[in-house]
Amino acid sequence: MKSLAELQAVREKARNRMALNGNAPDHVRVVVGLATCGIAAGARPVLDTITQEVEKNHLTNVTVSQTGCIGMCQFEPIVEVLVPGKEKVTYGKVNAEKAARIVAEHLVGGKPVAEYTIGSLMGNKPAQDETVTPLKNTDFYKKQVRVALRNCGFIDPESLDDYIACDGYQALAKCLTEYTPDQVIKIITDSGLRGRGGGGFPTGRKWALCAPNKAPQKYVVCNADEGDPGAFMDRSVLEGDPHCIIEAMAIAGYAIGATKGFVYVRAEYPIAVRRLQIAIDAAREAGLLGKNLFNSGFDFDMEIRLGAGAFVCGEETALMTSIEGNRGEPRPRPPYPAVKGLFASPTVENNVETFANVPQIILKGAEWFSSMGTERSKGTKVFALGGKINHTGLVEIPMGTTLRDIVEEIGGGIPNGKKFKAAQTGGPSGGCIPASLIDTEVDYDNLTAIGCMMGSGGLIVMDEDTCMVDMAKFFLEFTVDESCGKCTPCRVGTKRLYEKLEKITSGNGTLEDIDELEELCMYIKQNSLCGLGQTAPNPVLATIRFFRDEYVAHVVDKKCPAGVCKALLNYYIDPEKCKGCTACARKCPVGAISGTVKNPHTIDTSVCIKCGACMETCKFNAIKKV
Repeated sequence: MKSLAELQAVREKARNRMALNGNAPDHVRVVVGLATCGIAAGARPVLDTITQEVEKNHLTNVTVSQTGCIGMCQFEPIVEVLVPGKEKVTYGKVNAEKAARIVAEHLVGGKPVAEYTIGSLMGNKPAQDETVTPLKNTDFYKKQVRVALRNCGFIDPESLDDYIACDGYQALAKCLTEYTPDQVIKIITDSGLRGRGGGGFPTGRKWALCAPNKAPQKYVVCNADEGDPGAFMDRSVLEGDPHCIIEAMAIAGYAIGATKGFVYVRAEYPIAVRRLQIAIDAAREAGLLGKNLFNSGFDFDMEIRLGAGAFVCGEETALMTSIEGNRGEPRPRPPYPAVKGLFASPTVENNVETFANVPQIILKGAEWFSSMGTERSKGTKVFALGGKINHTGLVEIPMGTTLRDIVEEIGGGIPNGKKFKAAQTGGPSGGCIPASLIDTEVDYDNLTAIGCMMGSGGLIVMDEDTCMVDMAKFFLEFTVDESCGKCTPCRVGTKRLYEKLEKITSGNGTLEDIDELEELCMYIKQNSLCGLGQTAPNPVLATIRFFRDEYVAHVVDKKCPAGVCKALLNYYIDPEKCKGCTACARKCPVGAISGTVKNPHTIDTSVCIKCGACMETCKFNAIKKV
């Protein structure tokens, strides 16, 4: 595929096959989400059943294929039925039995199975002119704008033709045949795209810093070492749309004068690794990687490097050190990677989501992208929405969307009638947004102003039953384990932070410990070598800032207001509510509960191990944490 004409011919053929040109109105596409979440939920038997039932019923107008993550992870396995000119129908929590019924009633009978649709599962009622509620009309999707995730859940990630049918490699061809490298950089700069890996550095500026540096070899590196707890955005893009990363890296290579690329992806993502390798091989075979791309004289090839899961390798210099075959440790900067990066050569490094935006910016223009978002944070952002929230999954929303919209509308609010308490952004490197700031517009600058950070996009929602001191301790424990140990402020300082938090949650803390926590946090931030140590104190500082009263309660009252820290709580049976059913006594693993049938029971706190089994067993809400 050496010319734009050849690419266009493949595109038209692929679009005809997928009925995207409107020339086959009776063509039906059925896609089954086979990302990690779908496979884990049992999507493979669903795909097999649909395929078998379609063949058995001789439905020659129906094609069945896999796709990536559709987004509503809590409703996996997910099946979508797409008919040209009609709204797609999205089914959730499908099993083999339900799949057979979908084929019989929807594909054969022509009537969707309404009770299986996600709209129905979410409680959305269809409009008068609708049989079922389309996914795009649900609260989860109404405010989403898909750019980075545009193909995820639509194309077969293992099909090059599917990607080309959706304008794949058109942006690369446009760059190589119409633009100079400087013009490409200007488009990315004018778009306002900032790094989606956490730091938010302007992408065009990073490319512009690297481009003038002369060297025998330059590199483009994709950071797919997604290590934040609760984050799975990059994995989902690689599993659902791997070719867009290949295309974007080739565009970056052209812009800065690099001919070689590396994707650094953690080995814990086997499906992403396999699909990315399939995509690289297919692109190379089609002439979209390798020598003389589109007869432009530009060469670009790439390969995968597997990471062992070290969180510190999310930092760009540690990542490059790991690619070089050494232990992943950060390097002092300057010199910056744009001058001396991978193998001591000029290097541009961006994360998966950043690259995923590039082809669309080239095709649709800088003005189109910059029209979304806020003044200093352009475009959209992908979040992995999880925690104490009704609707979990992947969401892509314009920058500047309020946290309230994310939690209450897209996320569907807090389960079980609980109150929203805070949201953690940026994982171990970020901070919490309290309920008092729920109307904050989520973008780089607003989060920084309140002591948080965007991070890669994990967004963990917490309800009133969350202890913020314990939450800070959780993230510090993770950071202590993941510190590479190269610099003392991080290696020793984070350990001391964790020990003080452990002291507070165990009931042995003092008010002086809270002050010392803040002082130690500032020292670690100012003196650590890399971003891991510099941001590690953020969860502690944010929770002290917004929830200092909880810290004080732990050290003065020796109480955990949320009832989480075991050392500071006891279980108590309310004699007015206890019916003497003996269920709790029979469940207690240490025999701490005594009492006779039909009489109130009591708990011996000196024996109780505070496992909570009694509280889970009680049907009368008689057991409390105090």
